[in-house]
Amino acid sequence: MSTIPLPVATTRWRRLRPIIAATVGCLLEWYDFAVYGYFAVVIAKLFFPTGSDWTSLLLAVATFGVGFAMRPVGALVLGTLADRRGRKAALSLTITTMVFGTALIAFAPTHAQIGLWAPVLIVIGRLIQGFSAGGEMGVATAWLVEYAGPGRRMLQASFQQMTQLTALLAGSLTGALVTGLLSPAEVEAWGWRVPFMVGLVIGPIGWYIRRHTEEPPEFAARQAARHPQAPRISPGHVIRAHPRAALAGFCITILWTICTYFFLVYMPTYAIRELGIAADGALISNALALAVAVLFVPGVAILADRRGPKPVMTAAALVLLAASWPALATLTSFPQLPTLILVQAALAIPIAAFTGPAGGAMAGLFPPETRATGMSIAYNFAVTLFGGFAPFIATWAIGVTGDPHAPAWYLCFGAAAAVIGVRLMGGRRR
Repeated sequence: MSTIPLPVATTRWRRLRPIIAATVGCLLEWYDFAVYGYFAVVIAKLFFPTGSDWTSLLLAVATFGVGFAMRPVGALVLGTLADRRGRKAALSLTITTMVFGTALIAFAPTHAQIGLWAPVLIVIGRLIQGFSAGGEMGVATAWLVEYAGPGRRMLQASFQQMTQLTALLAGSLTGALVTGLLSPAEVEAWGWRVPFMVGLVIGPIGWYIRRHTEEPPEFAARQAARHPQAPRISPGHVIRAHPRAALAGFCITILWTICTYFFLVYMPTYAIRELGIAADGALISNALALAVAVLFVPGVAILADRRGPKPVMTAAALVLLAASWPALATLTSFPQLPTLILVQAALAIPIAAFTGPAGGAMAGLFPPETRATGMSIAYNFAVTLFGGFAPFIATWAIGVTGDPHAPAWYLCFGAAAAVIGVRLMGGRRR
């Protein structure tokens, strides 16, 4: 009996569906995080009025970081759920909670309307978002890798990073559009809410796709073959079984998260406050840098599939180690928009070279049955400690020292940690 071939469109959809299912939640997560970072100055004024612009901004970016306090909790709960009950259950839950947290921020009354309850609502919204994000990265990357064909794991996993950068780009463009079309008074009155409301549209679509996509074949096969008396998957079990892998992933994520949140999220705020560049110009520069990074990620991932991720990631980390201080010195010496565009675009290349293969490299450190838990723990504990508070640390360091170059030392620390993490990966990983 002959087999009737499927239509080309159906075959393509079957190939694309797992990728879309994995990345749609990441798109919503990073878009919302980016929008909060880009409108931090406005949110500080509306929800954290203190009489001091610096103090208000510090509270606003601290709230941005507070969301990361819940990421380890989300990593432990959702990562373990994904390894025990399946990727679909965890990914459906992450996108549901992310939508709820975003809606809370989008419709929150301001301090002038309800007083101290206003910042409380913002903090609760960020905590919910943080819980959701804690499970998103590790579970979605595991999903992508487990659907990948031979020799394509770095490329397949890099769709997660491309989605992150695309979401940041979408947030930057939306922010630039809002600030460019509306007056400052209109942005403050209602315009800042529009980008958050746009993000809410993604949620129901992503939930539907995730609920109607099968589990990755590799994970399903390992679950079926798992012995009934095998140790129950738990965070403690994963750490004890794979301590070197967890430490390597932790160190790799330090640079991943610091360079992303400083150079590609906080930089517009830095440019506005420290360089005196107009908000729309700072956001356009950020959008161009993100576009450069998106273009470079797939090529670097393909190279890592062929040569292994270690040499690619080591070279990129060393470039960022050497370039961080000169980059900020150049910006403060020549505080004009063309300089900002040039510096951000140039730095986007090593950022893409490091972060493009990072997800696939980390996924290769753990076996399928513990991959989601291991990746979620390594990634989110590092993001919580070093990435989520990167805007706060940068703002605090500049305010305390009076030196606009101070954040460079933090970036150098992240690059040095990444070099150690890559070496801890051991042999060449494919």
